[in-house]
Amino acid sequence: MIKFPNAKINLGLNIVNRRPDGYHNIETVFYPIALTDIVEIVKAKGELSTLTTSGRPVDCPVEKNLVMKAYRSLEKEFNLPLVDIYLRKNIPDGAGLGGGSSDAASVMLILNEMFMLNLSKEELAQRAARLGADCAFFIYNTPMMATGIGDILSPTEVQLKGKTLLLVKPNVSVPTAVAYSRVTPKPSDIELTNILSQPIAEWKNLLKNDFEPSVFAAHPELADIKQQIYDLGAVYASMSGSGSSIFGIFESANMAENAKSAFAEIDAYVINL
Repeated sequence: MIKFPNAKINLGLNIVNRRPDGYHNIETVFYPIALTDIVEIVKAKGELSTLTTSGRPVDCPVEKNLVMKAYRSLEKEFNLPLVDIYLRKNIPDGAGLGGGSSDAASVMLILNEMFMLNLSKEELAQRAARLGADCAFFIYNTPMMATGIGDILSPTEVQLKGKTLLLVKPNVSVPTAVAYSRVTPKPSDIELTNILSQPIAEWKNLLKNDFEPSVFAAHPELADIKQQIYDLGAVYASMSGSGSSIFGIFESANMAENAKSAFAEIDAYVINL
């Protein structure tokens, strides 16, 4: 059985406060985009469950990969049969796009269907949240307002249909733990939902990603890319998550394609929203 786990971008990202457990409470909107990995699960040919990866390099031991963790969690609970998992990576890692979390969520969705576990999306999301803060979002895979550590989700009416995304991923990696260590949490002055209800042209001066100041200070080239995307005609641009990908929202596919040509030396993608 095959699924195509997709990436996400963050529309706004407020780091509200640091929790007693060391995590941070945030406010953001997760928005799914059509940049996908491929995951296939079949019954095992041998006497062990396996994970085989291809595409972009995966620098992670098999048993620490979120894909295998997702399988192991349901295997333990439901005594699942052995499986072979094949994962082709297209979504860049270290980019704030949630690729690993999406892969894990897809594994849970496949196993639920493949072995008729009859778990609801809510039940799957509860299990996915134990693997990572944004894993639960990918079970639903529709625009969601996320609070808590990113695991408390509620539907949002934000829609970008008809717009085109330019996504730029430079050769920079920003470890999430390092990014969090450099931010100064504080509640936002304006409700995120109020900002997102405004026309997209108004977002530039209102919709912030709290990771940007410290990440841009460490990697000025990211700030340059964001400004360049604006200069090329984007109505809104931002870093996604804790970085390092930068996206711009364009009114037309032609504008986004023309802008992409300015980033011929690094990974860049044009995605219809």
